[in-house]
Amino acid sequence: MGNTKLLEKKNFIDQCIRNGVLLNKEFLDSIDDFSAVNPLDLARKDMAVIARYNTKDLAELSPQEIERKTVYIEKKRQISALEIASPGSDPGPKDPLAEHMHGVRGNALLGTIKVVHSYSEKAKKREVQDFVGYFNARYRSIEKLLRNRQELGAVTSISRVLTKKDKETVSVIGMVKEINLTKNGNMSMTIEDPSGEINIIVNKTKPRLFSFACNITPDEILGVTGANSNKVIFANNIIHPDIPNKEMKKCNDETYALFLSDLHVGSNHFLEEKFERFLKWINQESGNDEQRNIAAKTKYIFFLGDIVDGVGVYPNQELDQNIKDVNAQYEKCFELFSKIPSHINLIICPGNHDALRIEEPQPPFYPDFSGRFLQIPNATYVSNPSFVNIHSSENFSGFDVLIYHGYSFDYYIANIDQIRTSGGYDRADLVMKYLLERRHLAPTHTSTLYIPDSEKDILVIEQVPDFFVTGHLHKTSVSQYKATTLISGSCWQDITNYQIKVGHHPEPGRVPVVNLKTREMRILRF
Repeated sequence: MGNTKLLEKKNFIDQCIRNGVLLNKEFLDSIDDFSAVNPLDLARKDMAVIARYNTKDLAELSPQEIERKTVYIEKKRQISALEIASPGSDPGPKDPLAEHMHGVRGNALLGTIKVVHSYSEKAKKREVQDFVGYFNARYRSIEKLLRNRQELGAVTSISRVLTKKDKETVSVIGMVKEINLTKNGNMSMTIEDPSGEINIIVNKTKPRLFSFACNITPDEILGVTGANSNKVIFANNIIHPDIPNKEMKKCNDETYALFLSDLHVGSNHFLEEKFERFLKWINQESGNDEQRNIAAKTKYIFFLGDIVDGVGVYPNQELDQNIKDVNAQYEKCFELFSKIPSHINLIICPGNHDALRIEEPQPPFYPDFSGRFLQIPNATYVSNPSFVNIHSSENFSGFDVLIYHGYSFDYYIANIDQIRTSGGYDRADLVMKYLLERRHLAPTHTSTLYIPDSEKDILVIEQVPDFFVTGHLHKTSVSQYKATTLISGSCWQDITNYQIKVGHHPEPGRVPVVNLKTREMRILRF
């Protein structure tokens, strides 16, 4: 290749990069005259990678056909390493121009996704001992978090406290076994650790502490400091593991992440027209200049469960459906999701309506039912719950995102006075804050169905997320708790008779949007 043509090739690549278009080597090699191809035309086709087509072929293809024929060179690495173009991955071809393109593919255009944790254990028979191991594993994890709290000081085992004869101030950590009110109106609480159990009294003459204790839930693990007397601790303070304060992360480039949930594709109430309006906007075909700018700079879309309506979720569900076969429901999802520009990363987790076990942690989608839905090249499929890191680079650690569909939320809305009387189903943020304080997604035994893993309780919130994102309640909520942004996705299903009966107030067709540079949040309505 002569110096002139090499320079033309480099200039052409630079123009494509500035217009948000990424090309692969095969396409570049097919171009004889770079002046005959307009990068702006390619940008309007919303392509992330153009593969194995010459300029004549491209001119004859519609944007939808090109989108379907788009080839992702990185697909195999995404599946095997659960990582997209992360630091330390395959550096790509040695040609300087190709290396330049590869670097942009990984960072400037596609962004990065690292799956920190996604549950993938194989199913096996569970025994009673697995439940014992499960709760012991949970206790060890949260005890470790509590021991870092300065308020607890020197923690003593319950068995040692029971042997003490002199009154003194003690600190213990335990799992809540039982909660009652005494005949005098004080709170009596039994907690246990591996060495034994002890009664805790919270006196009503300490109104702030008493009010705090009224929102304790069975099976949560907490710390108590107080005066020991006659094998009873009179509480002076109750400490949750909680998340610590930290600096709020922000990236250097203007990039957006979107959060959607509860499409319920297959339901008679699925609002396909609203979702098509979303698809039109994300393809930059509608909206004002500011809204189109957000669409153009969106690199991540999270789908937070209940992608389909499922089958057999409740009695006579088929009467409420226009697609009654779950395979067909996922095929419809494939058709819809394939309309999203292929340069945008999709992170998709299941929910309680999706076609897999309801017990948590739910693994990623089963291929038996999902078909082509699992073949979307720009999608990363994770478990419920899961933990991912997005938008990391050589000089930025990225954002940690805790993903949880939210099946346990119903229990806490119904049983915790602080949440029920402050908005209930309209205040997902209160439930999320409550769970972060306890560092567990379902601290009460009956709040969700679960698989007892004797090695590790996956529902423990060990790492502090930058974003805690959920769905399930069909109502958008955005809030901030310390340095963690709390986001509950909306839905794309109209209100059902069941929701009317239980007092839900869904707000369909709303999309929370986060500017990762400023951490500002807004909600778009479709």
